[in-house]
Amino acid sequence: MAQDIEAAPKARKLSSLAMVWQFAARYPGHIACAAMALVVASGATVAIPYGFKRVIDRGFSSGGDTHAVSTAFYYLLMIVGVLALATAFRYYFVSWLGERVVGDIRKAVHANLVTLAPRFFEENRPSEIASRMTSDTSVIEQIVGTTVSVALRNLFTGFGGVVYLFVLSPKLAGSLMIGIPLIVVPIVVLGRRVRSFSRASQDRIADVGAIVAETLGAMKIVQAFGQEEREKGRFATAVEATFGVAKRRIFIRAIMTAVVIALIFGSITLVLKEGVTDVAAGRLSGGSIAAFVLTGGLVAGAFGALTEVYGDLLRGAGAAGRLSELLAERPEIKAPADPVPLPVPARGRLSFEHVTFRYPTRPDTSALHDFSLDVALGETVAVVGPSGAGKSTLLQLAQRFYDPQLGAVRLDGVDLREADPAEVRARLAMVPQETVIFAASARDNLRYGRWDASDAELWAAAEAANAANFLKALPQGLDTFMGEGGARLSGGQRQRLAIARAILRDSPILLLDEATSALDAESERLVQDALERLMENRTTVVIAHRLATVRAADRIIVMDEGRIVEAGTHDSLSAAGGLYARLARLQFEGLAA
Repeated sequence: MAQDIEAAPKARKLSSLAMVWQFAARYPGHIACAAMALVVASGATVAIPYGFKRVIDRGFSSGGDTHAVSTAFYYLLMIVGVLALATAFRYYFVSWLGERVVGDIRKAVHANLVTLAPRFFEENRPSEIASRMTSDTSVIEQIVGTTVSVALRNLFTGFGGVVYLFVLSPKLAGSLMIGIPLIVVPIVVLGRRVRSFSRASQDRIADVGAIVAETLGAMKIVQAFGQEEREKGRFATAVEATFGVAKRRIFIRAIMTAVVIALIFGSITLVLKEGVTDVAAGRLSGGSIAAFVLTGGLVAGAFGALTEVYGDLLRGAGAAGRLSELLAERPEIKAPADPVPLPVPARGRLSFEHVTFRYPTRPDTSALHDFSLDVALGETVAVVGPSGAGKSTLLQLAQRFYDPQLGAVRLDGVDLREADPAEVRARLAMVPQETVIFAASARDNLRYGRWDASDAELWAAAEAANAANFLKALPQGLDTFMGEGGARLSGGQRQRLAIARAILRDSPILLLDEATSALDAESERLVQDALERLMENRTTVVIAHRLATVRAADRIIVMDEGRIVEAGTHDSLSAAGGLYARLARLQFEGLAA
């Protein structure tokens, strides 16, 4: 997502609003009602000067006929009543459209985001994406619910007023129209500058939102390391950068508004001088010149407002362009057109065949190099090694968050690239090292493992993971809100909740990324017993940093720099005196000390 203003593609002009129209076009009935109300309101607005013309002309020429004057006033009141009702209907329908369209855009963008591979979120900050989903969609809501309506109303009023000006006095109206090209030129020229600054302003606002989300999400670290002043300064810098861009945008729009309004009202003033001469010569009635002045004011106000609206439309185009980028993203990892079905029943076999893999964000470094590993049904394989050896990469590839550049990853003999990712992931249960607890109830967090699970099944999984006791102690039990990121739970409790979620999934393959790392000694023993029962007759891959947790594994794979350097049992590897023995000696001697 480029931040450079100059590099912004041409699609970020008003044509970017085509995306918004695609969503609005789903509601033709509401659009038709809004358009009808808008036309009636604009017609009534233009009819008001005619009503005043009737009142003035009949008031001066009726010779005291109060009935004629009263009729003219009633006609004017009728126009005002029609204008009020039409405006109310217009407001309701366009506001409804604005809210509905924004809701649909948010749903569409979110639905697309959840299909994207992790690479996208590594290269683009989630906090900035969240800003687009909030601030940019709010701009779109304003555009659809207010700005477009105002633009069309002023457009209809302006052109209707021009027609009526020609009806009143073709000569005066023609003189007034000569100045229109002088008004259009500054709108086009200055509008380009407004567009570029509008896009830059929205990017800076996204930066502000990203910093807020990042800082608030890590507040304990900020305060623990005494970095409050630095974060204040960083946020202040972002805010000032936003203000700086906004100030330039506002300055250009102010110039554009001043030039256009000066030209419009200057033209009217000059034309009125000629009109007064026509009234004095009897070529124009007093009511006509009054109607001309009033209509001229309406036309001037309408076209003057269009300059403001144009700036808002440009800002909306920038927001629509940013949201279109998210909608246009296509998942790199997706099901092929004709996916190969996985065998039924599941065999639970996971194979890595000569896999070479580089992360997209680190293309110069191989996370795995010519890596081969076959994990049989029911086998428990522990993968150990120093940090950066490529252990967690195996789990990423097994879940098909990425595809290898060379080689293949197979599940029950099927290359993952030929299978449906959803079907692949349905056969896996994952317990990550960094637990993810959603800001929802304990029940919903557990049901992430299997959404249709009953309460009895939830409690059974919680018992197996040694999580039932603390869940029962919560104020509302399973209905207790967990807080942002599980803030109401300790680290060990969050880990046990994640293990219960994996137990509930009941998949043929378990992926454990140091699943007991956050537990105390007693909880670790209880959870380890539960995991051992769970691993029976299941294929299990355990990523381990603490070697004490993998002694009972059927096979231990030792990795270093993306390769397998040793393989065997705990006893055989300890006796071999290689990397595993050195890691084990460092850990166990440290524990003894």
